[in-house]
Amino acid sequence: MTEMPLLYGYPQARGLYDPQYEKEACGVGFVVNVDGIPSNQLIRDAATVSRRMEHRGACSCDNNTGDGAGVLSAIPDSFYRKVLKEEQGEQLPPGGKYATGIIFLDRTSSSRALKLFEDIVQENNLKVLCWRDLPVDNSVLGKVALSNEPLMKQVFVVAPGMSEDRFKIQVFMLRKLATHRIPSEGLRFYICSLSTDTIVYKGQFTSRQLWEYYKDLSNPEFQTYIALVHARFSTNTFPSWERAHPLRMLAHNGEINTLRGNVNFMSAREGVMSSTLFGSDLKKLYPVVEPKLSDSGCVDNVLEFLVMAGQRSLPEAVMTMVPEAWQSDNLMSLEKKQFYQWSSCAMEPWDGPALLTFTDGRYVGAILDRNGLRPSRFYYTKDNIVIMASEVGVLDIPLDKIIQKGRLKPGRMLLVDTKERVFTRDEELKLRIARQRPLGEWLKEMFTLEELHKIHGDSIEAGGTSNGFVNGGMNAVEVKRNSHNQSINDLYSSVMEDRRLSLFGYTTETIHMLVLPMVKTKKEALGSMGNDAPLACLSLYQPLTYDYFKQLFAQVTNPPIDPFRERIVMSLACPVGPETNILQPSPAQCRRLWLEQPILSLEDVGVIKNISFKGWKTKVIDIVYPVSDGPKGLVPAIDRICEEACNAARTGYTVLMLSDRKASKEMMPVSALIAVGAVHHYLINKRQRMKVALMVETGEAREVHQMCVLVGYGADGICPYLVFEIVRELRSEGLLEPPLSDQEIFKNYVDAMGRGLAKVMAKMGISTLHSYKGAQIFEAVGLDKEVIDKCFTNTASRLGGATFKVLAEDAFERYRIAFHERDCDNLILRNPGYYHWRSGGEKHLNDPISIAHLQDAARSNSQEAYKMFLEATMESVRDCTLRGQLELVYSEQPVDISEVEDVKEIVKRFATGAMSFGSISIEAHKTLALAMNRVSAKSNTGEGGEDADRWLNQDPESNARSAIKQVASGRFGVTSGYLANSDEIQIKMAQGAKPGEGGELPGYK
Repeated sequence: MTEMPLLYGYPQARGLYDPQYEKEACGVGFVVNVDGIPSNQLIRDAATVSRRMEHRGACSCDNNTGDGAGVLSAIPDSFYRKVLKEEQGEQLPPGGKYATGIIFLDRTSSSRALKLFEDIVQENNLKVLCWRDLPVDNSVLGKVALSNEPLMKQVFVVAPGMSEDRFKIQVFMLRKLATHRIPSEGLRFYICSLSTDTIVYKGQFTSRQLWEYYKDLSNPEFQTYIALVHARFSTNTFPSWERAHPLRMLAHNGEINTLRGNVNFMSAREGVMSSTLFGSDLKKLYPVVEPKLSDSGCVDNVLEFLVMAGQRSLPEAVMTMVPEAWQSDNLMSLEKKQFYQWSSCAMEPWDGPALLTFTDGRYVGAILDRNGLRPSRFYYTKDNIVIMASEVGVLDIPLDKIIQKGRLKPGRMLLVDTKERVFTRDEELKLRIARQRPLGEWLKEMFTLEELHKIHGDSIEAGGTSNGFVNGGMNAVEVKRNSHNQSINDLYSSVMEDRRLSLFGYTTETIHMLVLPMVKTKKEALGSMGNDAPLACLSLYQPLTYDYFKQLFAQVTNPPIDPFRERIVMSLACPVGPETNILQPSPAQCRRLWLEQPILSLEDVGVIKNISFKGWKTKVIDIVYPVSDGPKGLVPAIDRICEEACNAARTGYTVLMLSDRKASKEMMPVSALIAVGAVHHYLINKRQRMKVALMVETGEAREVHQMCVLVGYGADGICPYLVFEIVRELRSEGLLEPPLSDQEIFKNYVDAMGRGLAKVMAKMGISTLHSYKGAQIFEAVGLDKEVIDKCFTNTASRLGGATFKVLAEDAFERYRIAFHERDCDNLILRNPGYYHWRSGGEKHLNDPISIAHLQDAARSNSQEAYKMFLEATMESVRDCTLRGQLELVYSEQPVDISEVEDVKEIVKRFATGAMSFGSISIEAHKTLALAMNRVSAKSNTGEGGEDADRWLNQDPESNARSAIKQVASGRFGVTSGYLANSDEIQIKMAQGAKPGEGGELPGYK
């Protein structure tokens, strides 16, 4: 294999690897003197904290290269003043009048990079006072770190005659411009920090190496009053010098699950931002989020931007990005709730398990995510020192010196203000911030659907259109049916003959197994033991675009949430519609529509289409194209839809309603998902997305997964009109028991969909729909790059696959089934058997033929029957899975049999799947254990426990003891004897049979 070229230690995207998916989990801590008095003891204490968290960092394969470690401290003014005087004869101006920072360079191109930097310094009316070569000891580095060690230069920048406030702004501008312009292929350039208040020392170290590498940090003259330390654990990723923490304002332990959406929306905000501080220079700061950063780097960029350009203090900016779980907290004060609701109008939460520590030289603090999924302990001493770290024991503090100690709770903030010399409690701090503005008055600008119904409802028809097959009205709203005043039953003899059902890919299973259970029970239908149907890219039955997407799920460092037991942290509520300038707090930021959940009724759509409230107006964009254009018409149709959307946003429309209502025998619908994804990304690229709400009125979406994908790619609201029409027609035919009212149908469906959305979000550890929206928490399997780039930008699609041509041909095949020239089979809604196997229908991994052969083989011990089972199963694998598409390539030179391990030794490494007693019978459970023990392999109890009498007989021929024992939340008879009688223990951090975390079982099971 050829060596991949490195960019700052990261390989380029190749095969299944892409550097944009880098994640980390780490240890963080800080030591601060509340009075702001610098000392060398404080940096020594920080070194102790850092070294004692070394186990929270990681080492590479050479056992001597760390994943990253660093320290962010207040500038040691007296130390730098003395060093520059002695080394260069330079006199530093007073503190606050100079800025400094460490820059990573490449030895071969450093002179060119420094010349470019100095040009940008002059452009910003600043001056380089001097450069300093940092004294380092690289003998402590591991081989990997040494191979990529940068040249270190420390810069000192001044601006004689400029005010301190203006100087800070110009230094920030310098840092952003240099970062945007200088780094390029073959030109290494990275600014660790550039500030009038703080300095960052970091690199690809272990925690111990950091303090030995930088000689400044061991100098007794180095005095500071703030030191924030970090040890990085780069989970399954590549560490690098640049991605070590701390960054410029924060150090982070955790993961941002909603990163893709946060970054996209931050880019989109560039179209509506303006600043009195920066004026026309604001655009020079774009993009706010610099490319090729880790999730922590992106958070740091936005936090720095909100503080420097957004007229927010550091703690307020942190509160805006990482809010508490406020929506369902009945004990929270009204003022705090008003703050969080106002800030939600300005920015969606950056959601995920996270402990954020932050400082700007004045404030230093920490905040925990709304779920409290990272550890954080603190001490406050009589010396007026505050110590915070990821764990206890990082510093030896006599008990008689401790005034207070504790742990951060979910969503809570710990803050020290070294200017005011106070250690601030969470409640008083947040109330003080919440009371800075008249938020109660500002929030009166916000409105709800209920208010719109009161204003417009009586004069608007459901759906707001007269071209659908709407039959009857919901909430007694008068509804026109269509231009010929026809309902479904006027056009067809039965709801099952409605041609739109086939056009949008409905089957009888869709209606009876998915839609009706949601309406009747307020819950999504449950299935157990997984889905054995083919992947969409292998299906022969025209899959919808949604089927190509697989939901991502939480990893070990990123636990899922239980959406029922932890309901208090979950929320489906979102503000939608135009966002105004995030840099200028104002009541205009609240002029948005507040949706409690994303599913819209037919009357909701009617009201929204005809809105004329507070200057809002809606543009309906038909996402259909002439059938006569054929499959080649799809891409031009997408382009036309995107252009219409962009022009509408530019000309003052506040709501875009993408509608496939006009789908018919003459007009082919564009998939609502393709239309939403394409418009969402097109508007982001044109910086128009934040000017509009993006709604979709579609007959295509009906299942939880489909709604999730629509929301995940930017939909603000969804009206699945065909669902409501189908259920009403079933009621009129007497097929809905009990015969629910229109309002009950809608409410039950919304309740079911809400539960489903919450469960999907919770699997990824995401608490709010506001964060989930646009976050693209999916992987595409079998979609071509041309589709991804146009409609689902930056979604992982590692295999390639279906192009627009393939998707369009599938859609036209559905059209031919719906509107065949001769009415025959198309009069009956088809059932290919997506969920239940049907002869001649969709393939399944488990079909009656292979099961029959397996049973025959087991009962009669027939080799022939087993061979037939094997052939049938391999055929199913080829039909349904990616692994079935692989072919063995045989070597021309066979391996000598003497070099091949004996089969008896190979099978000893075999292990069964974890199938618990309960999911399979006790007989099957024991048989698996007996079989594995006879060949010296391992069986797995699953989470269902195991009877003690199975541990007694250790005879290899009759031993029913499972070698692998599972522990799931201490359930199912987990005792000391159970654990002792195991060779391997598996601890399940996300339990299967708990509601909301996969493997759900119906109550009767």
